[in-house]
Amino acid sequence: MNRMILIAALTVWANGLALPVDAGGANLSDQVRENLRRRIEVAGVSSKNVCQGEGIRSPATLSRFYKERFFYPAWTTEDGPLPQAESFIQAAEEMDKEGLKPGDYPLLAIRALLAEVRQDIARKNPLSPAKLTDLDLRLTDTFLILASHLLAGRVNPETIQAGWQAKRRSADLSALLQDSLGSAQIEKGLKSLIPPHSGYARLRQALGEYRNMAQKGGWAMVPGGPQMGMGDGGERVRILRARLISSGDLGPMADGDDDLFDEVLEKGVRKFQERHGLEINGIVDLFTLAALSVPVEERVRQIELNMERWRWLPANLGPRYIQANIANFGLEVVEQDHPVMTMRVIVGKPGQRTPVFSSRMTHLVLNPHWNVPQSIARKEILPLIQKNPDYLAQNRFQVFQGWGSGRKKVDAKTVDWARVTAENLPYNFRQEAGPMNELGRVKFMFPNKFDVYLHDTPWRGLFARTAREFSHGCLRIEKPIELAEYLLRDDPRWTRESILAAIDKNVDRVVRLPQPIAVHLLYWTAWVDGDGSVQFRNDIHGWDRKQAEALAKKRGAP
Repeated sequence: MNRMILIAALTVWANGLALPVDAGGANLSDQVRENLRRRIEVAGVSSKNVCQGEGIRSPATLSRFYKERFFYPAWTTEDGPLPQAESFIQAAEEMDKEGLKPGDYPLLAIRALLAEVRQDIARKNPLSPAKLTDLDLRLTDTFLILASHLLAGRVNPETIQAGWQAKRRSADLSALLQDSLGSAQIEKGLKSLIPPHSGYARLRQALGEYRNMAQKGGWAMVPGGPQMGMGDGGERVRILRARLISSGDLGPMADGDDDLFDEVLEKGVRKFQERHGLEINGIVDLFTLAALSVPVEERVRQIELNMERWRWLPANLGPRYIQANIANFGLEVVEQDHPVMTMRVIVGKPGQRTPVFSSRMTHLVLNPHWNVPQSIARKEILPLIQKNPDYLAQNRFQVFQGWGSGRKKVDAKTVDWARVTAENLPYNFRQEAGPMNELGRVKFMFPNKFDVYLHDTPWRGLFARTAREFSHGCLRIEKPIELAEYLLRDDPRWTRESILAAIDKNVDRVVRLPQPIAVHLLYWTAWVDGDGSVQFRNDIHGWDRKQAEALAKKRGAP
């Protein structure tokens, strides 16, 4: 009860309804300064109803900002608002270029309040300390919120998806605001928080291009019907040609009959399929038609979501690093912002999705054993044993009872597997090294809480699939020997020949990397290649949808 009374009293006091400042004994700046002190004291108890009946959304940082400047106003003087106020509003209104929505911030309310103060100045009316206080608080609070969104994103991915671990950038936003005000470079201060990566810059440019497409009416929707290919004709083909011209997959002056599916049109279809991660066959099949039917507004939203994800990454990905894109089923090794090796990967299947995180690879293992996780043992291995009593021997599995150093090896033939159930399974399994080991002949290790790593696989045929969601969460990679050779290139003992020779010995061996390398497992459904090609992928894990829902709930929130 006492706390409620205190909040009410401070709120009344801060809004000037009681205990007024003695105007005869203090100049305008002093009155604004005293109002700021009172309002911030209120924010320390409750951030509600501090400014124009509304709350402060960054009370801790805002309080520290004003305390460090002894509560002197930041945006106003005796003569009224400083030019920095208008500079900030203009800069904030341009933040749609960064994938943010200016409407999520109280810019209209700030403009209205600024107009009232300017009108008082024009009419030579005495300036209101309350209005200047409101203006100062609103500008500071909005700057800090917008700055935090540019720096680290509007949502914390770890709160909306357990399989997402972010390494977001940090900065002293209070100090940044002080410096930006002092140097009168508000826009420069905000832009210093934008992700520095070239991938982000390319995506920002694509956002502008796709928004322009949307403003011009987008593209035509190709009607449903049978698949289309070389030699086909008619109205659907004409619409398809116009659709591909609109998205830049076909030149506007492409030769050929509008309603004939010719070689030129097939080339445009292939380009479109490549940009959308589809089978590149030049045929408008069911999957290609579905991608063609996505409206441009949805592509704009997809770009905005991926720009937000860039804000969840560290400022420096590393001079060289391994980057896997889960949604693209691909991996690349990057040096100085340029890929030097690419390969296909197999990612986690539904229910066992590959997580998103960053780490450092420290070593690799040749001829690894596979210690089967109990969840896989119960759901997959046990049913296979019960169907085929020779399964364990055929696939070189050892059976153990117990855990850790105290576990004991068990002869699988002495176990009545028909009486064992998933609920009472007392055994654990280890698959010995060999060509048919589930981890293949090499695994690449980097510490992480998910116990996920990169590894080889004996099931090479799966790389031919377009969609590759087959693993238990780890990434199965297409070129394990090539990657091992690259990572060990600074150690003269490990040539390609020596790596293969060690594998042929069929003995597990840990090999430390001469130089650890950063690893980033990411989830891009929209990005731009170095040649300017805008790429889109399906939201295979549903994380675009979850992120969009979280953003909708966080309008303007810190």
